[in-house]
Amino acid sequence: MNYITKNKDTVSGIYSSREELAENDFSNNEVLEVTDEELKTLQRKWRDKELVNTDYILPLTDHPDHTATLAYRRALRDWPSTSDFPDTKPTL
Repeated sequence: MNYITKNKDTVSGIYSSREELAENDFSNNEVLEVTDEELKTLQRKWRDKELVNTDYILPLTDHPDHTATLAYRRALRDWPSTSDFPDTKPTL
């Protein structure tokens, strides 16, 4: 079983045990117990949101972060098929 912490509608942490969860203070966050499939679904939703949030850069070939954003988007698309999924999110 996995545990997630949420602040509003954003997953702010993922923990694989109650012990790991207990090491942190989540007074401002909601703590939920989720199955592996629920966690994967949440992470895919986060990934989809990140792709939408970076769509505007695609046509801007002179954007200073264009190359890095393209690599980030590729990592986002590939993420579910890697061993890092769903625990370690790609970063820009």
